[in-house]
Amino acid sequence: MLNIKVVGSGCPNCQKLEALCSEVVSEKGFEANIEKVTDVNDFAELGVFITPGLIVNDNVLSQGKIPTKSTLEHWLMDNIK
Repeated sequence: MLNIKVVGSGCPNCQKLEALCSEVVSEKGFEANIEKVTDVNDFAELGVFITPGLIVNDNVLSQGKIPTKSTLEHWLMDNIK
């Protein structure tokens, strides 16, 4: 199961990243928990210093950008337990 955290204050890019994660998880049939982290106080603790941030299974995979759909698919497939 994938534990996905989308880290950001809720800006349009953060919303796009969350929607992209949901889309890929749904299309690929991955078993995943997608969590939004919006508390600014938690960002640095999680290792995210530029939003939007993407954390999968406690690994920071991106900061400050939205990955392409194909890149996100590969990252999620690589992190399936």
